Amino acid sequence: MGRADSRWWSGGTFMKVFVTGATSLIGRSVVARLVDRGDDVAVFQRRPSGLDVEEHLGDITDRDGLARAMTDAEAVVHVAARVAVTGPWDQFERINVGGTRNAIAAARGAGARRFVQVSSPSVAHTGRSLVGAPADPADPDHARGHYARSKALAELVALGASSETMSVVAIRPHLIWGPGDTQLVGRIVDRARKGRLAIVGSGTALIDSIYIDNAADALVAAVDRAPRLGGRAFVVTNGQPRPVRELVSRIVTAAGLTPPRRKVPFQVARTGGLIAERLWAMRGADSEPPMTSFLAEQLATAHWFDQTESRAALDWEPKVSLDEGFERLRQWFVAGASRT
Repeated sequence: MGRADSRWWSGGTFMKVFVTGATSLIGRSVVARLVDRGDDVAVFQRRPSGLDVEEHLGDITDRDGLARAMTDAEAVVHVAARVAVTGPWDQFERINVGGTRNAIAAARGAGARRFVQVSSPSVAHTGRSLVGAPADPADPDHARGHYARSKALAELVALGASSETMSVVAIRPHLIWGPGDTQLVGRIVDRARKGRLAIVGSGTALIDSIYIDNAADALVAAVDRAPRLGGRAFVVTNGQPRPVRELVSRIVTAAGLTPPRRKVPFQVARTGGLIAERLWAMRGADSEPPMTSFLAEQLATAHWFDQTESRAALDWEPKVSLDEGFERLRQWFVAGASRT
């Protein structure tokens, strides 16, 4: 048995786990779970996390710095990524693809036996509706947008490195949300407050999502079961697809705001998104445009996934339902408002 295998977590023995991107919502949540069960955790990111663990500051594009920080890691959870809807391709490639290559190389050098790549279902999305879909192979040639394409390439790099000495598994959480989320929840609420939120298309397309606690549990399960899952990718969701209009409305309502009533036809939103993308690119703007073609497609087409294989392979099930999650989100907003 290798070093990591001799310390397989079973309620009494633990591992040294290295987590990149620990300042993100999912990164912090994974670290909290690993620490709670007794694992020895080290983190790596550009700015202080405030977490009570061994911390290394640096850039994921610095291979040597990452390798020095990752010494003695037995398992790696690679979260760090550029997550944005716009921006130049070279930034996505350098951080998401190059950063993954660096993380894989550093993990090999450290002698890690388990590597979990945090990916995205968008790596296999070609623009059509996904109905009860499996985790299809990553397809960078047809992925929509720089983020999806770069994550598809990164997943291929990661899974291609899986071997008998280091098992690599990719986990694709779909639309992570919860208290403190600045991506899905933050963007929706910000647009609602500015009066810029509308439903694209009919709003009836079924969309899967995953509450933050469930996503973190799935990643920890992947760490534990990586040795028998090497080279495979899994989509994880709450398994409770809902119409996109319902999801948006419940997020907005949890924030104490009025759900959107305005609808924008899909083709209008998509065309407007294409125009906005070009304008933002010409100006070199750092802000996000109000709409992009990729976002229009995501809001107007169905995206839900068969969870049978993921749950069996990971021996994992979501513990927090959508209803409970939305209530927790509402309480978080109320608590935040009471402090201001």
